[in-house]
Amino acid sequence: MQQRLAILGSTGSIGCSTLDVVRTHPTKYCVAALTANSQVDKLLTQCIEFKPQFVVLSDYSKIAYLIEQLKLHNVATTVLAGDDLADIAEIANADIVMSAIVGSSGLLPTYKAALAGKKILLANKESLVAGGKLIREALAQNPKAKLIPVDSEHSAIFQALPDDFVSSNDSNNHSINKIILTASGGPFRCFTKDELMDVTPEMAVMHPNWTMGKKISVDSSTLMNKGLEVIEAYWLFGVGLDKLEVVVHPQSIIHSMVEYIDGSVIAQLGAPDMKTPISYALAHPNRITSGSPKLDFTQLSSLTFDKPDYAKFPCLELAFTALKVGGAIPAVLNAANEVAVAAFLEHKITFYDIPRLIESSMNYFNCADYNSIDEVMEIDVSARNYVGGLI
Repeated sequence: MQQRLAILGSTGSIGCSTLDVVRTHPTKYCVAALTANSQVDKLLTQCIEFKPQFVVLSDYSKIAYLIEQLKLHNVATTVLAGDDLADIAEIANADIVMSAIVGSSGLLPTYKAALAGKKILLANKESLVAGGKLIREALAQNPKAKLIPVDSEHSAIFQALPDDFVSSNDSNNHSINKIILTASGGPFRCFTKDELMDVTPEMAVMHPNWTMGKKISVDSSTLMNKGLEVIEAYWLFGVGLDKLEVVVHPQSIIHSMVEYIDGSVIAQLGAPDMKTPISYALAHPNRITSGSPKLDFTQLSSLTFDKPDYAKFPCLELAFTALKVGGAIPAVLNAANEVAVAAFLEHKITFYDIPRLIESSMNYFNCADYNSIDEVMEIDVSARNYVGGLI
């Protein structure tokens, strides 16, 4: 029986890679729903091929055009507006939800998918960064719900953990000594601090190993992406902050590692291609072909590791600090980062203004906390307004 799949953010790199995997397994999965922000022509092409029952387009100005084009191509897809995004998993009666929206916009639909008992493939780390406590509570409320990580690092950790691992303070967590997330180091790994003063957005989006969107590419260049992943790992795997570590691994072959108390280290290796963790998440607990290139160990000259440089890349340390402080500070960090990165991409601020703005917002909201989805979204908006005012 085909499983019904809703892809939130289908026109982004993760969404497109997910459709690549689905294309390889047409008898296993059918596309029930697709969502996009504004890339209407790309969404139209996907609709013509996969014929989803529903699509959500957040850009209201392009909805009429999409409806007209679908009629011209005889595609019987119902077009919904952005207000329906949060509920699309239930509207489409999806079995699996790929949460691949960029930024905190993915928080509410991911939260609602958890409440609805869906199998969630999480590629939207910001959901856990901003509202990890709430999503964990939602998962606990509905035992049918599953949360499977798609980020290559978290997928690697997920695969290296015991099959019966429980994300809690359960006793089997005591066998884990350390979770080690690897970072490529981004395009500026070898730059001096003086050289980093002059980097441009055009330089920052040129990642050496991965093909990603502009926002996540800038996050990789500042190492904020790794900081967000540390916070995500905290909520995913239920280990203490003292058991989370980052090492720089420029080749991006080892995606992450788990060190056990007996000295064993289990690592997951693979080519830097997102179709591998996507296919694993889709088929879990089984495995299916992904279409990713296979590793040729004879062609690997070396695998190297180094400590991250917090002086050159302060965003990573800010993320550790936000997790240590707790409350709503990770949500503040995330919101501030999104606004700052957008301003950097528009040439409004410099590379090092990004961590300055984030730190200022964390200090301003240093006692913020939340107990509901509405509260965390209000804090998100307040932090964005604060950073926007500074810019």
